[in-house]
Amino acid sequence: MALVTAEELQSELDIFGIPCQDESVLDKMVEQCICYRLQADEMLHQWVAYSSTKDGLKLTMDTLDQFEYEILKKRNRSKQGFRKDESHNRTRDIHTLQDLIKAEEEEETLLDAYSTPAKGSQKRALTTPEHPRSKRSTALLASPGLLLSPASFSPSTTPSQKYSQRSGKGEVVVTFGAVQGTRWVGRKNPGAGVQLELLEGPEDSLHCSYKYMFQRLRDIRNVLTEKIEELGENLRTHFSIEEFSPVSLPAQDSITVLGQVCCDSNGKLNAQSVLLEAGPEQGGQQVPVDLSELKEYSLFPGQVVVMEGMNTTGRKLVASKLHKGVPLPFYTSNIKMETDEEPMNVLVACGPYTPSDSLTFDPLLDLITIIVRDRPDVCLLLGPFVDSKHEQIEKAQVTETFEAIFSRCIESIVDGTKSVGCRLVFVPSQRDIHHHFIYPQPPFTLPNLSKDQAQRVTLVPDPCTLLIDGVTFGVTSTDILFHMSAEEISCGTGSDRFSRILKHMLTQRSFYPLYPPVEEVNMDYEKFQSFGQMSLTPDVLIVPSELRYFVKDVVGCVCVNPGRLTKGQVGGTYSRLLIQSSNRSEDGKRVSPCLTAQVVKI
Repeated sequence: MALVTAEELQSELDIFGIPCQDESVLDKMVEQCICYRLQADEMLHQWVAYSSTKDGLKLTMDTLDQFEYEILKKRNRSKQGFRKDESHNRTRDIHTLQDLIKAEEEEETLLDAYSTPAKGSQKRALTTPEHPRSKRSTALLASPGLLLSPASFSPSTTPSQKYSQRSGKGEVVVTFGAVQGTRWVGRKNPGAGVQLELLEGPEDSLHCSYKYMFQRLRDIRNVLTEKIEELGENLRTHFSIEEFSPVSLPAQDSITVLGQVCCDSNGKLNAQSVLLEAGPEQGGQQVPVDLSELKEYSLFPGQVVVMEGMNTTGRKLVASKLHKGVPLPFYTSNIKMETDEEPMNVLVACGPYTPSDSLTFDPLLDLITIIVRDRPDVCLLLGPFVDSKHEQIEKAQVTETFEAIFSRCIESIVDGTKSVGCRLVFVPSQRDIHHHFIYPQPPFTLPNLSKDQAQRVTLVPDPCTLLIDGVTFGVTSTDILFHMSAEEISCGTGSDRFSRILKHMLTQRSFYPLYPPVEEVNMDYEKFQSFGQMSLTPDVLIVPSELRYFVKDVVGCVCVNPGRLTKGQVGGTYSRLLIQSSNRSEDGKRVSPCLTAQVVKI
C-alpha cells in the first residue's frame, strides 16, 4: 500500500472545499491514514461523512482526535473482527487457492536451497518461458471446467457425492417416433446455415419497461375480457353458434353461454365450487355451475369455455354440454425446403445445472461434453442458471455476485462449445436470481460477449416462439404443468393428465392460461397480452417441469418435457430431437417435422 502524503490530502481537501492552513493537522491526518491503512480519498470520505453528522465540524487537532476515537478505532476493530471470522469461516475462492499453491511452491523452493538433495530425489523443474508453470499450477489454467469449479462460488469445494455416484448415465428413458438406426449427431457443419429467429421478429420482441405492482385492476380486467371475447368469437364461428345468452338470465329453454371458469372461494377448484364468469357483453356476472349431467369434463380456473345447459332460476346453470376448444393452425412456410437435407439435431436442457448440495457445475460440464461429442446443430438451454432455490444461495453462502456467477457460466458454455460451432439459445427462468422476476420475462443481456460469440448466441424471452429452419418451437421455462396440475379437475377424460393440460394450453392459445396465477408468478397482464399468447400452434412445444419427463403428440404438436438436468442431489435428464423441415406428405396432409425424440439421463 502506497504511503499517503500531505500533498495528496491537501488536494482532496481542496476538492471538497475544506480549508486547512495548519500543517500539524495535515501531519495528523497522514499519521491516521498510515495507522488505519486508509488512502487519501478514503480518509476524506470518512471525514466528510462524520463532519456532516456534526453540523459541518471544522477540521482541527481536537476534532481529528474526536474523529479518530469515534470512527477510525471502531472501524478498525470491526475490520479486525471480520478478518478473524473470515480466516476461520470464509471460503477460499479460486484466486486464494492459486495464491496458496504459489506460496507453498516458493516455500519448498526456499527449503530446497538450504538442504542437501537426498539420493534419488528428482530435480525440481525450473520456471522458464518454455516451462512457465508447475503441474500443480497448470491444473488451475482457465477452462470451462475451471470457470465452473466449486471453489469459484461455493463454501464447499467438495463435489456432490450423490451426483458423482449416480447410475444410468446416458440411459434413454423416453423414446418417441422411429429411432431404429438413428445417429444422434448434427450436420457436417453444426449450426452453419441454420436459420434461427424469433417468430415475432426482433423489433416486436420483449424489451420494454414494466408496470408490475402499478397495474390498475381495470387494465387487468380489460385483458381478461378481451381474451374471453376473442376465444368466444372463434368458438362461436367454429361451432356455428348464433349468439351467446347472458349467464344469469332465467330461461326455460336450453341456452348457450360463454364465460371464464373460476372458483367460488380462495380454495382449490372442485366440482361443487365451479363458477362461470361472463364477459361484459353477456352481463359480466357470475353463476354457479352444476356439472352432474356432464359425462366428461376437464376444467381449470381461467379457462374460457362455451357451455350449453338450463338456467331456469337465473341462479345456477345446469350444464349439459361442454364445447371443446379449437387450436390454432400450424405454421406454413412459402419457402420450399430441400427434402434430401440432413435432419437437424436439437438438444434441449433445463436448469438447475448444479446439485442442490453443492454449487459445483459438474452436470453442466457433463452436458458440454455431450454437446462436443454429439455436435448438435442447435442447443436450447433454459434457466435457472443461478437458481434462487439453491440452499447455498438461500443462505447467502456464495463468494461472488450472482451476475458474476451467471456470466462465468455462460462464458464457459460458449467457449466450451466453440469447437462445435452450434447455435446456442438461452431462455431465462423465474428462478434465475440475478434476472427480472416477472412474467413474461425479458431476455438476458450479455454485454461482454465478443462479436464472434454473439453470432452463435440467441437471447430470447420467456415465453417465446422460435422459427428454426422453417420449424416452430414454442418455449417456456415456467412450470405451467405443475401449476395447472394442482388446479385442474376432470371427470371421464382418462388418466393422462399431462395430455389434457397440454391440450388446454394449445386450445386456450396461451403459454400460461391459468388465472389467477400461482403466487410465485408475478404477472404483467399488458405484456402478457402481447407476449404470453400463442400466435399459432407450434410444431414442437418445450415445457420443462418438476413433474415426470415425457414426449407426447398432442393434436399434432410434439410436446417435450426434458426434465431438469439435476433433481436435488442427483443427476436428471435432457432431451434431443431430430427435425426434418419438410412438412407435407404426398397426399398434401401435414407431417410432423419431429422425426424422433428421446429423453436421456445425464
